Formats: sequence, structure tokens, C-alpha cells
Amino acid sequence: MKIEALTRAGFQKTVEIALTVCFAIIFIRTIRIIEDYLYYRHDYTKADNLRERRLRTQIQFIRKLLVAIIVIITTAIILLSFDSMRKIGAGLLTGVGVGGIIIGFAAQKSLGNLLAGFQIAFTQPMRIDDVLIVEGEWGRVEEITLTYVVVNIWDKRRLILPIQYFIETPFQNWTRTTAEILGTVFIYTDFTISVGHLREELSRLLKGNSLWDGKVNVLQVTDFKTDVMEIRCLMSCRNSGDAFDLRCYVRENMIDFIKNNYPESLSQTRVVLKNTNS
Repeated sequence: MKIEALTRAGFQKTVEIALTVCFAIIFIRTIRIIEDYLYYRHDYTKADNLRERRLRTQIQFIRKLLVAIIVIITTAIILLSFDSMRKIGAGLLTGVGVGGIIIGFAAQKSLGNLLAGFQIAFTQPMRIDDVLIVEGEWGRVEEITLTYVVVNIWDKRRLILPIQYFIETPFQNWTRTTAEILGTVFIYTDFTISVGHLREELSRLLKGNSLWDGKVNVLQVTDFKTDVMEIRCLMSCRNSGDAFDLRCYVRENMIDFIKNNYPESLSQTRVVLKNTNS
């Protein structure tokens, strides 16, 4: 009879644990379904996706936080269902003063990251898919977790930084208010070149390229050096990826135009020889 009672008790305990785990899984799956539905309603793959990226950043953080809370509560319920664990809990409560201080010091960094995560999720100095310059690298925010941020760098490397880094350290966000961005190309030529013809060529190149959004088209002489003239080409694009490609396109074609039409106006060093015999 004792064996049967122990077997029945063990079976009941197993069923209780299984039901607890099943309920936790159902809650987590429900959160995932709600997240997928919100992602479906707010597609962030479109061009003007500022609002969608803001919502996705908040949704991801809230989902990860809720899942972590569910896992912690489920684990606590399972452990507290055992009498031995209750005794351990009671013993821990008697030393809560010293234990709390020790745990507080040990968890200080983790709590700081968690609070930084809350701050980033709701004040949003950056969002999912934002373009950042961080640690001298250009990349997009790929993932924001409770403790760290993954930045997908242009050459497919991943830069992983603690989330508190973005609260304490300055960084550049190229898509903070809009994905639109200005691209700049600097050309250094001799003083003899025709700036007007260069301006016409830039307009022709931009109007024939779909990467240009049709808003900004400026060519100006921005500086003089001792041996060259600095010319700046300014153009607008829908996003930073288009801006990079358009800048390369303009740079290559403007140099070809100068070589073919004004080869004598490429940057050069002048040497004047004087006849000292006369």
C-alpha cells in the first residue's frame, strides 16, 4: 500500500508539474501569436517605416520581458510545490538581510541593463533596423534583447554591445527621425575646371538614377587648398543604403567626365622652372 501511495503521489506531482509547464507554454505561445499579428499589421519592410520600427522595438522588448517573467514564475511554482524547497525558502528568508545585500551587489549590473532596456524601448534613442555609427562601424540594429544589442555591420559581421552602452556612450543614429539622408561626394580638381559644366553633369547623373529621390541636387566649391579646389556634390536619398550606392555611382562617373572632357583639370602639382642664365 505504501508503494502504491508513493506511486500515486509521484504521478500526481508529475501531472501537476506537466500542467504548470503546459500553461506556461500556452501563455508564451499566445504572446508569440499576438506579436506575429502585430508584425503583420505593421510591416516595417516598406520605405517609410519609422512608426513600424518604433512599434517593433517596443513589442520585442515587452515580449522578451513577459517570457522571462513567465519562466521565472513557472520555475518558482514548480520548486515551491516540493516540501524540501519550501524549507529552503524559509531558511533563506531568515537571512534575507545579508542575502539581499549580496544579491543586490551581484545583480547590480544586470538590473542596470534591464532598466536601460526599458529606457531604450520607450524613449527610443534607437530602434530595430535603425542605421548607427557605433565604435567606428556602420551597421543596422538587428536585435534588442533585455541585456544586449546586436548591430549587423555592413560586411555581415555582428557587433554585440551591452544595452547600457547606448545609454552611457554617444553614438550616431542616421535614421532617428526619418530614413531619408543626404549623401556627399568630394572631388578635388585644378582651378581651371568649369564648375558650371560639372553642375550640369551632376544633374544629368542624378536624374538618370532611380536611387535619387529628386529632392536635393547641389554642387558647390566648398574650399581652396594650395594646389586643388574642393568641390562638394550633395544629393538626397530615401535611405542610407541607397545613399552609399548613389555616392559611389556619382564619384565614379564624375571622375570619368573630368578625365574625358577636362583631363588638364585633374589635380596636379605645378613646377615653374626659371632660366637663371639670362
